[in-house]
Amino acid sequence: MYHKNTLFIGKVLHMFDELQSTNDYALSLLSKSKPIEGTVISTHHQTAGKGQIGSSWLVEAGKNLTLSVILKPHFLPIPRQFLLNQAVSLAVVDFLKQFIRTDIVRLKWPNDVYIGDKKSTGILIQNTISGSKLQNTVVGLGININQTNFPSTLPNPTSLALATGQSNYDLSELRQILFSCLEARYLQLKAKHWDQLNEAYHNTLYKLNEAHLFQSADGHSFKGMITGVTEQGLLKIETDTGLQTFSLKEVTFAKQ
Repeated sequence: MYHKNTLFIGKVLHMFDELQSTNDYALSLLSKSKPIEGTVISTHHQTAGKGQIGSSWLVEAGKNLTLSVILKPHFLPIPRQFLLNQAVSLAVVDFLKQFIRTDIVRLKWPNDVYIGDKKSTGILIQNTISGSKLQNTVVGLGININQTNFPSTLPNPTSLALATGQSNYDLSELRQILFSCLEARYLQLKAKHWDQLNEAYHNTLYKLNEAHLFQSADGHSFKGMITGVTEQGLLKIETDTGLQTFSLKEVTFAKQ
């Protein structure tokens, strides 16, 4: 297990019984004050959680890890900001691998964390840019831990409890382990070990080099194979007509 002591992530922890959105609270905090890097906002129940581009994140109260971390990655060039996505998503993978078989934890582009073929984690990263630099970043994380029943509207949810058969994980303890994982990957990013992050991300990428059916935003279905991700975070898919790249929401996995 990771050592629970951290240098900065989670040293300031704001805990709430209920919040609409931990990301919204963090952004509001940044607009009104100057919280230190690593400040965490966490809640037992998030009533209006957000996912990528307007999607929602629905969780059962008191069963999961729902939190946001404030970071200040001034060192990261804007064209390479996808590295932050890689570092954060890899940290969640590192966290989950403490408890379950490592070969079934994968990253579904751009930063969903899967256990097998089911989604365990949602990540929403919101950046504030000043000039040519990243100013502040709010990293929102929703990790399903003890929840075993999910709304039928969710397509493929799972949790740590469902993956292991246990449902009594101590959320306070797991939160501290997660902080250690996040800090380790963030320090790797800050040290500019970018090639190592990129390699680790690709080694964990869901359906890499596997033939699959995809669907474009206009509803067109096509066969292809994921070959990687560009520095800017575009998904690379080799198709019958050649290599194509896609941004978020331009392509999805189609049902087979």
